Amino acid sequence: MVLQEQQIAAQIVEIGRRLYERGYIVAGDGNVSARTSDGNVLVTPTGINKGFLKPDMIVKTTLTGQHVAGSHRSSSELAMHLAIYEERPDVQAIVHAHPPIATGFAAAGLALDKAFVSEVVLTLGCIPLAPYGTPSTRELPDALRSLCHRHDAILMANHGAVASGPDLETAFNRMETIEHFARISLTAHVLGGGKPITGPMIGKLIEVREKAGLMSPEMRCQECSYTDEVPGLNCPTSVPTPVSAAEDETVTLTRRELIDLLDRAAQLAAKGNR
Repeated sequence: MVLQEQQIAAQIVEIGRRLYERGYIVAGDGNVSARTSDGNVLVTPTGINKGFLKPDMIVKTTLTGQHVAGSHRSSSELAMHLAIYEERPDVQAIVHAHPPIATGFAAAGLALDKAFVSEVVLTLGCIPLAPYGTPSTRELPDALRSLCHRHDAILMANHGAVASGPDLETAFNRMETIEHFARISLTAHVLGGGKPITGPMIGKLIEVREKAGLMSPEMRCQECSYTDEVPGLNCPTSVPTPVSAAEDETVTLTRRELIDLLDRAAQLAAKGNR
């Protein structure tokens, strides 16, 4: 590996150690990846405890999943990482783990989509629940494609969580935030139910995070109900299209996006009948 790739590999090893020490993964769970300057990807190997990796165990592949270097096989969930990289050119690193409390929410079919903590609204927004997809198949990356454009942190039904970012440190910090917020949400439920931030207060937080560059305007309307309460929230209505999308490819829309499209179609039809 060149020097820059050696540094990235060392960072991946460090992230794996932290995930294991915090109990976010056990045994061969989880996977971590990062882009390289030559347009390829470094990713953790399959079947090895990520808490005890060494830099020379890290695997290099292309963005289409072809093996480039490394004596081990790449993660069996590499396709999930590659799907996010394809949809999000700004993402440079991805962390997937099974943090216990957050994964409990995912197993219960619950998203972390209540505005209980201002810092979470500022840094992540809501954390949606992607539908179940069988690990190591196309089901899993396909389940994430429609959500990853507007979310840097996603729960996966009956599976775990995935966090992405501009670098490995940020992606790991977002994974920590997922589990921390899951603990807070569970505690609030045990104490009789949380009292979420509402309406105009959420609008102020969205303004703050966009002015501070914490999240882009394109991500202000996420897969959660609390943004519906924000007066005058201007949601982008364009539906991102994968670079490799074919004309006959299945396109998944969120409920909000579908309603926006139907509204615009109705408006165009009304104008045409005048």
